[in-house]
Amino acid sequence: MKGQIGQLMQQAQRMQDEMKRAQDELAKLEVTGTAGGGTVTVTMTGGHEVRKVSIDRATFAEDPEMAEDLVAAAVNDAVNKIAEVSKTRLGGVTAGLNLPPGFKMPF
Repeated sequence: MKGQIGQLMQQAQRMQDEMKRAQDELAKLEVTGTAGGGTVTVTMTGGHEVRKVSIDRATFAEDPEMAEDLVAAAVNDAVNKIAEVSKTRLGGVTAGLNLPPGFKMPF
């Protein structure tokens, strides 16, 4: 029993190290969300910091409210892309961990 707990603790430490590395990689990641067929683009980091917003102004000269809606849609698209990448990368970290039934993460 004592050896099993020691192994579990070692697995948890390895997982924590891998999780930190994956989170650091995600923070450096940049994704681009788009809306309106590319008339609005938003570049965002994995830490949800918006780095750049690009709007095709000619398209929205007569309807600036539409541009506002599409900026929101492009931001949401970028957030969803980050969430998908996070799920993929961080999900792989816990894949090999043999936790007891009913054991929830985080600790």
